[in-house]
Amino acid sequence: MERELVKLQNLPIDTFTFDEALEYTKKGQVITINPEMIFYASKHPEFANIIKEAELVIPDGIGVQIGLKILGHNVRRIAGIEFGRKILEKYSAENKTCALIGAKPEVIEKAVENLQKEVKNINIVYSHDGYFKDDSEILNNLTARCPDVVLTALGAPKQEEFNYKAKKLLPNTLFIGVGGSFDVWAGVVKRAPKIYQKLGIEWLYRTVKEPKRFRRIFPTLPLFVIKVLKERIIGV
Repeated sequence: MERELVKLQNLPIDTFTFDEALEYTKKGQVITINPEMIFYASKHPEFANIIKEAELVIPDGIGVQIGLKILGHNVRRIAGIEFGRKILEKYSAENKTCALIGAKPEVIEKAVENLQKEVKNINIVYSHDGYFKDDSEILNNLTARCPDVVLTALGAPKQEEFNYKAKKLLPNTLFIGVGGSFDVWAGVVKRAPKIYQKLGIEWLYRTVKEPKRFRRIFPTLPLFVIKVLKERIIGV
């Protein structure tokens, strides 16, 4: 299966369906991209380069799906939390190992505990919270254990930067940034109701529940839409 890419703000986005992306994903770095990351990449070329060199870039945010639609591309959103969970289930079924890095100490501990109960045959060979300043120790531990898949919940851009470094050391390992997924898997944060998930507006539900997120999303989201409209009209 070959990648078919489209461009959004000069960044590559894969056009796979959920099942195709699941089948295609073997190793390297998966980026679950959203408008905030695209906006950040426009200001930080080194981060844009990480996205361009990723082995898979899936449209996590509904804003990305809308942006692609404006440009004439009918690409469906792939929720990072669902994709990460399916990868864990798939790899566990194949008797492969995994590692989880990120979130608060009590959150990662509970997430590991819940996953061990819920995912058959899961083999978590390493886990660590996201509160570290020097990543050399974490990278050394990963290299020693050599897991088949690593999920990082460090928030963007930190998780993408970490995964980019790590994949150089473990070229046969799969790395996926999954944002706040550990909080949901730990039961600390409740995921949005199904109707919000179906409509792709989980961000709205979470913003209502966590008003502090408003400053992070706005004005980034409207500015992103304006830039995409400009790209559609004049090609930049």
